[in-house]
This record gives sequence, structure tokens and C-alpha cells, in this order.
Amino acid sequence: MTRTIPAPAPRRTLHAVLLAVGALVVVDAAAAPARAQWGGGWGGWGMGGGYASTAGQAAAYGMSDIIRSEGYANLQNSEAAKNWEDAKSKDIQNRQQWTDAFFDMRRTNREARKAEAGPAVTRDQAIRFAKSAAPPRLTSAQLDPVTGHIEYPMVLTDTIYDPFRRDLDKLFADRAATGGSLQFEEFQKIQGTVSKFIEALKQNVSRYPAGDYGRARTFLNSLANEPRYPAG
Repeated sequence: MTRTIPAPAPRRTLHAVLLAVGALVVVDAAAAPARAQWGGGWGGWGMGGGYASTAGQAAAYGMSDIIRSEGYANLQNSEAAKNWEDAKSKDIQNRQQWTDAFFDMRRTNREARKAEAGPAVTRDQAIRFAKSAAPPRLTSAQLDPVTGHIEYPMVLTDTIYDPFRRDLDKLFADRAATGGSLQFEEFQKIQGTVSKFIEALKQNVSRYPAGDYGRARTFLNSLANEPRYPAG
């Protein structure tokens, strides 16, 4: 049995199909303005609230949205930068004002203390003040410049002070024997012995009348200061 093979479709049939598709495209393109007028067409919002009528318009609208968003972001960034600069400038001004106020207060305080203190003390005045504050010198009856004998007040002759008197008698006798000259080591010994003498007197202050205690204390102060002067 012989099988019959169908003949291929005529070329004119394929040609007709292509013509039909092209016609539809042309019709759709012609109808596009009408659809755009009534809100039809490609998706996406266009200017004036309508939809884009073509793919190109949709792309353009999308690009404009991106540009508009970038512009808004740049505007916001610019405002933020401006606000930051304003805040920084105000902070610097506040710090400067605080610094100026601080040094103004220091200057005012220094000037006030200087005014209260009065004029500076001169060298001659300082010497006079030192002399007036120093204890009075012992008389020759209280401290013999030739022999170095010390005539103590009654309170200081108490037996509890014997060790201090014995050391001071020897130190001043040696000073007199050298014509009043004194080495620094002997000077320190006299100062140290008198200081210990004064501390012992303080510990026994309740044993003596106030007047006698005062005279004994003044005597010891003068005795400690005596080696600073020439003998006699």
C-alpha cells in the first residue's frame, strides 16, 4: 500500500499570516494615542497623573523619578550639612565666650587680691619687719660675752632641765673662748638644744605661773637667736 505524504503549505499562506500580524501592530500603534488620552497604555504613572503610552515614555518617567529622588536626597544632605556647620559654629562661639569669661574672672580676682594686699614690701621694710619680729637680744648680764656664762631665769633652773643647761653652758663657753666665732656645726647644736629645751618647758607649763613661763620662753627664744650676732 502506498503512503501519501502531505504537500507543504503554500508559501502564500505564510505570507498572509505575516501580513495579518503586521496589520495588528499598525492598528495598535494607531490606537495608542486614543488609549493614552483615556488613561490606557503601558503601566506606570506619567506626568499629569496619566499612564505612559509607550515603553519609551515609561522608561522616561522612571528615569525622571530617579533623578527627582536623587535631587531630593541631595537637598536633604545639603540641609543636614548646613545645620551641622551652624551647630559647629555656635559650639565654637560658646567655647570662645566661656574661655573669655574664665580669663576675665581670673584677671578680676588677681586685681582684687593685689588691691587688698597693698603695695609690695621693699627690701628695707622687710629688714625692719624681720628685726621687729625677732626676739630681743640678751644683755651682758644674761649672757656674758667674755666667759659665755648664761644667767637663766628662775623657772629654767629647775632640775629637770639640767641636761639642757649643761650642754648650752659648754657651747656658749666654747663660743666665747674663740672670740665669738662659731662653726656651723656648733650653731646647729645650739639651735637643736634650745628647741629641745623649749619642748620640755611646754610639757611642764602647768607647773609655773603664766608670767614666769612667758619670761622663760622669751629668754630661750633670745638664746637661740644669739649665735646669729657677734659676741658682745
